Amino acid sequence: MTRFSLFPEQASTIAARTDALLFFLLAVSAFFVLLIAGLILYFMIRYRRRSDAEIPPAIHGSLALEGAWTVIPFLISLVFFFWGASIFASLTRPPDDALQVNVVGKQWMWKLQHMNGRREINELHIPVGRPVRLTMTSEDVIHSFFVPAFRTKQDAVPGRYTWTWFQATKPGTYHLFCAEYCGTLHSGMIGSIVAMEQAAFQAWLAGSTGELSAVTPVIAGERLFESAGCSSCHRAAPDARGPSLAGLFGRTVKLRGGGTIVADEAYVRESIFAPAAKVVDGFEPIMPTFKGLLSEEDVMQLIAYLKSLDTRADAGGRGQ
Repeated sequence: MTRFSLFPEQASTIAARTDALLFFLLAVSAFFVLLIAGLILYFMIRYRRRSDAEIPPAIHGSLALEGAWTVIPFLISLVFFFWGASIFASLTRPPDDALQVNVVGKQWMWKLQHMNGRREINELHIPVGRPVRLTMTSEDVIHSFFVPAFRTKQDAVPGRYTWTWFQATKPGTYHLFCAEYCGTLHSGMIGSIVAMEQAAFQAWLAGSTGELSAVTPVIAGERLFESAGCSSCHRAAPDARGPSLAGLFGRTVKLRGGGTIVADEAYVRESIFAPAAKVVDGFEPIMPTFKGLLSEEDVMQLIAYLKSLDTRADAGGRGQ
């Protein structure tokens, strides 16, 4: 029986809370199923018609009874709602010190990159006891990043970014699945999450070899920013043809024709692939699209570089 379990092991900070809510839902459901089934059987026997001439007395109802079976389920539903909402709120707000990892789904693999440049395919190494934030997208169709032991599942959607986070509580290797049917080899889109002690993880992270694995997303994004000619327009100069990008992330951008938008990853991605969709006020829609020229990984690297400009020494010279 030690090999048999109805549930995967609990290996994240959110797993126990999720299971507790599930068990509570099951317990309440089972209680009412048994209660209602028992009452049906009892009433069927207790109030059965004993002769064809029997006429049951008229029932005028009970306000207290009506109120009870309205208020009690309502209160139980509120418990469901607030308990579930608290878990959902925790899942949507990763801690500020979370380890950042970029994830790109592709038929039929997961491509992952740490902020130090270390890349992985269908495998993710993480430290125990530290939150990990995943920024995800897809190159083709909808995929879903599902780790049963962590009780976390988040879709990776083409054309947009989604986020999830988790914090492993014990070392081990845990299954990673795609939980959204994505094509003929969907069942083969599997991998593993390797949770390691902090010291072991740092040693693994520092074990990158070769130029490609040593290039961080920030450095790769800077090279791409220059090679794609972005710096020729997005300069911190009065005659620049594009807006300065310094301090862009989190800032409210005023758009041409009225309206504003908060600059985030989705806004930057849209500006790269559909630059005429939201033009900054005071500039002309002259930027060409890079759709088909840049991959999703390229865009994530550009975003990492643009985010870094706020703290880089050369931020004032380039603009973000």
